Amino acid sequence: MNKDKKPQQNTILDIAEALKLSPATISRALNNHPHVKEKTKNDVLKMAAQLGYRRNQMASGLRSNKTHTVGLIVPRISMFFHAEVITTIQNSLHKHGYNLIICQSNDLLSMEEELADILYASRVDALIVACTLQTTDFSHFDKLVSSGIPVIFYDRVPLDAYPATFIKGDDFRGGYLATTHLIETGSQRIAHISGKLSSNLYQDRSAGFRKAMEQHQLPIHAEWVFHQELTHENAKEAMAKMFSGTVVPDALFSANDVTAIAALEFAKENGIQVPRDLKIIGYSNDPRTSITTPALSTIEQYPAKVGQKIVEVLIEQLKSGEKGSGLEQRPYVIPVDLIRRMSS
Repeated sequence: MNKDKKPQQNTILDIAEALKLSPATISRALNNHPHVKEKTKNDVLKMAAQLGYRRNQMASGLRSNKTHTVGLIVPRISMFFHAEVITTIQNSLHKHGYNLIICQSNDLLSMEEELADILYASRVDALIVACTLQTTDFSHFDKLVSSGIPVIFYDRVPLDAYPATFIKGDDFRGGYLATTHLIETGSQRIAHISGKLSSNLYQDRSAGFRKAMEQHQLPIHAEWVFHQELTHENAKEAMAKMFSGTVVPDALFSANDVTAIAALEFAKENGIQVPRDLKIIGYSNDPRTSITTPALSTIEQYPAKVGQKIVEVLIEQLKSGEKGSGLEQRPYVIPVDLIRRMSS
């Protein structure tokens, strides 16, 4: 066999010749046209499979100006919340006849900018984005919006007005619920580890923390409030600083579960009893929080509901042809709930 010889690419003309039908009939049958008899459709599909015919999706998209593909950019696919959202989006879009192109920015702005260009060049029918923590300028999405391509930001969304749809969790209420819970269980010296305030997530969760503290007339100790990259290592360093003095926190509200788990580890390593000496609550309801010892209290974000809302809004926009510039600047807010466990 000649390894350099390319496999033959059979076309609609080959199927038409084999079945003695017109190319137009073959095309309609492959596109499930209602005016084509079921027997003819079945014969065409059978012959297409027999000949190894592969539909040229790009060519079809160029003719119809629709590719039936949707682009998705997420910070990290490995993050529990985003993994759940992605699964829901892909399964739901498939039912509507759309394929999903999943891209990972690695939480890097330069990668996000490059991916936005690639997906635009790939002629996606729409784009879904959870931005990086560094994204403050959204001009790399302008070409999609100006071309009438629906853009939906979810979870991490622009802080300022932008002609796109926003779908986010109720992060202010999440921060408020978490802090109020700690106060109601007897805590008065509450620490807070949050992400950088360039992100809407951490602005809102921190605002909820401050609101609860103010309502209960509790002091906020500046030396116990951290706005940093929410990594395991950073959490351990923050905990070490908080517990280096004579007066220490009796509770911690962490703006994500990774930090809450790291804080629990620090407590165990340093003989701090949870929840007797230190109550801890995280954010996101990562599955790991239910199997730690003690199990961690957290805030449930309902990622499946976020994914469902994204697809619901997106399909409506695709059907109506609604363009970004005409969208009402009103975010869709998904409710959150407090999950009480043994750490608080």
